[in-house]
Amino acid sequence: MEAQQILPRFCPKSSLAPSVPLVKQSFSLMCPPLPSSSSYPSVQSGAFPAISIVRREVCSSSWRRVWCSSSSGAEPKEGHEVTVRRKKLAVFVSGGGSNFRSIHEASKRGSLHGDVLVLVTNKSECGGAEYARNNGIPVILFPKAKDESNGLSPADLVDTLRKFEVDFILLAGYLKLIPAELIRAYQKSILNIHPSLLPAFGGMGYYGMKVHKAVIASGARFSGPTIHFVDEHYDTGRILAQRVVPVLANDTAEELAARVLNEEHQLYVEVVEAVCEERVVWRTDGVPLIQTKENPNEFR
Repeated sequence: MEAQQILPRFCPKSSLAPSVPLVKQSFSLMCPPLPSSSSYPSVQSGAFPAISIVRREVCSSSWRRVWCSSSSGAEPKEGHEVTVRRKKLAVFVSGGGSNFRSIHEASKRGSLHGDVLVLVTNKSECGGAEYARNNGIPVILFPKAKDESNGLSPADLVDTLRKFEVDFILLAGYLKLIPAELIRAYQKSILNIHPSLLPAFGGMGYYGMKVHKAVIASGARFSGPTIHFVDEHYDTGRILAQRVVPVLANDTAEELAARVLNEEHQLYVEVVEAVCEERVVWRTDGVPLIQTKENPNEFR
């Protein structure tokens, strides 16, 4: 199904064109070739990667200049430039979409080298969908609800996201299991944020306030958000980033939720910035790492 046929039903005032036009610019690449089996460079076990990417300056709104440097840490020489194009993002929400708003705002102010081109939701009237429509972002319903006249099948969803040329999918409070068709189409390109320190308090049935109530009931002294890659199960994909917050002696679930959510807003933006700048690398054991901006041979 063509995106042009699908989208007018959900977003008649929106356009399929990206919010920031791409500007073609020639560049040279003088780094060693990356393995063809992965979307990212790999890190050898027990060693730093042979290739590192670090942002050095902004060239335009659509392309960002970065440098390739070796693991020796030497300052890159002229001619080792490579441009990283602005990434195209799809965000999935089921509720108010506060993390979606944080990501969109970071994109608008320029700290995030990507644009949210489309929002996917299973609740067409949720706060996240309303925010998207108010900001000219197309809204797609998935999966189709029983009482909704519109909605897409998994195959239609994949086709539509491909029409948008989406690079990465960001789940931000989306409560439906992602279909296998989408995971196969976007391997190592779908991220989710969960409000506990996975693998604890994750899996089917652990979402929203249920997570925070379970954390407090367990007597755990710490909690915090986790960002992980998505596989075909709930909350079992490879962990990319976490941030720790204390669980206080007299915390209510609502108080703990507010403390964790504040960290979510910061952490998700930082991780998406790294993804858009291609600062994610994979160890040979399958663990993803984020290179720091200050030193491409240090990881978080």
